[in-house]
Parts: sequence; structure tokens; C-alpha cells
Amino acid sequence: MVKPTTIYIDLKLLQAVKMKAVQGHTSVSRLVNEALKLTLREDLTDLAAVSSRHHESRKPFETVLKDLKHDGLL
Repeated sequence: MVKPTTIYIDLKLLQAVKMKAVQGHTSVSRLVNEALKLTLREDLTDLAAVSSRHHESRKPFETVLKDLKHDGLL
């Protein structure tokens, strides 16, 4: 199912995606749909990775920064 909608895109990005659509013999809508699907698939992958690591110990970000500073990396 397809539903017409309005989105606001940076002008330079729109120009680039239009050029890509022409070169790829496709439509802007198809490119945007494929980009959205790719992003959502990546989110699924990220969520699965987080879920699979739920048993690991967690370290506060502040501690990570202190460790990096202690190791001379910051």
C-alpha cells in the first residue's frame, strides 16, 4: 500500500536524490522508501544485538571516560 505524503527535505539533499534517481532510472519515492527500509532494518539489527548482550555487565559512561583518561587515551 502506498500513501502520498509531504516531507520536508534539505534542498541540496533533494537535488542529489533527484540526480541519483535519474541516473538509476528510478523515482525519488523509491529511493526514499529504500533508504527508510534500510534504516529500519539496521535498527532491528541493533536492537537484536543489544538484546543478545543483556547479560553483560554495564559500566557507566563516566567510568569509561575516566578509564580512557587514566590510560592516556583522552
